[in-house]
Amino acid sequence: MRRPQHHPLRCCMQKNRTDKNIHHPPPMGGLPDDLVIFILSKLSSSVSSPSDFINVLLTCKRLNRLALDRLVLSKLGARAFAVKPKNWSDSTDRFLRRCVTAGNVEACYTLGMIRFYCLQKRKSGLSLMAKAAMNSHAPALYSLAVIQFNGSGASKNDKDLRAGVALCTRASLLGHIDSLRELGYCLQDGYGARKNVAEGRRLLVEAHARELALVIREVTRSTTPSNSSMLTWLTRRLRNLACHSGSFLPLLEGYGGYSVAVQPVNWFMREWFESGRGRLGEGLRLCAHVGCGRPETRPHEFRRCSVCGKVNYCSRGCQALDWKLRHKTECSEFLPWVVVVENDGVGGVAAVVGGGNGDVVA
Repeated sequence: MRRPQHHPLRCCMQKNRTDKNIHHPPPMGGLPDDLVIFILSKLSSSVSSPSDFINVLLTCKRLNRLALDRLVLSKLGARAFAVKPKNWSDSTDRFLRRCVTAGNVEACYTLGMIRFYCLQKRKSGLSLMAKAAMNSHAPALYSLAVIQFNGSGASKNDKDLRAGVALCTRASLLGHIDSLRELGYCLQDGYGARKNVAEGRRLLVEAHARELALVIREVTRSTTPSNSSMLTWLTRRLRNLACHSGSFLPLLEGYGGYSVAVQPVNWFMREWFESGRGRLGEGLRLCAHVGCGRPETRPHEFRRCSVCGKVNYCSRGCQALDWKLRHKTECSEFLPWVVVVENDGVGGVAAVVGGGNGDVVA
């Protein structure tokens, strides 16, 4: 017996009638606004990229309204502000300012760095970074310390080494590794503080140990067999640091491709200038450390390597990190004792690097 054939249009009409009878509840329907805002505020701190937050805004009108609540904006993490320079616009600036008004410390720091270094709005940028620093934001404290060490945005005579050391001290107490490393060099060299070689070296070892512990944490997140030997090697290095904390240890030579996380705003600054979105003034250079991105605000502000003369650094910490990451093998004329010059445009102050490991002694 021949089966009856159904017309395609008739099937489609029946399907549409069936779909109309299905009730589709709105997103988070039935939940009060206060509860939805509370949920969004808890999730906002774990946002991994700006697109994650934008997707929430585009879901529906209700979530768009509730996601822009002050409580939600105040909890957004640094990755939510990891915007690309090519996407920077007035709307991006307005969104960051809205987050600043909501009390978001990360937004204060991010917008402050962008304004100070990229947009050359020194006063407002410095004010925003200071606001973040007053809320115990460690990267903001360290950035202000670098500005004090270099006299950024002003003249060389405006350097305040003691203020830089004080800011590094406060940030290091909050667990900031770069500040701890910088403070160790300051004490070791007597730069802005009374010279204390033993204490300076102890702080450097502690900074290396904390940095290595962070790398181990990243490796342990992946349980693939290829990481087992790396994890064993890293654990031995960490134990070695712990056992010899009273003696000087050289900088760690690298972690097999792993590196400590860099602030998104540092990537933004480097890409801002390298992509051509922002232009450096005549005679101005970027810090050579790939994870920094800070530009000079006046000619000859940063230190340069007097051996190759090709790299410049905004701080001792950046110089040490770049040395172990790449410059040790790139320096054109490697010598057992390297001289680094703090160039002031006239003659510069020579500084000796001991043992050929690239550690600057100011």
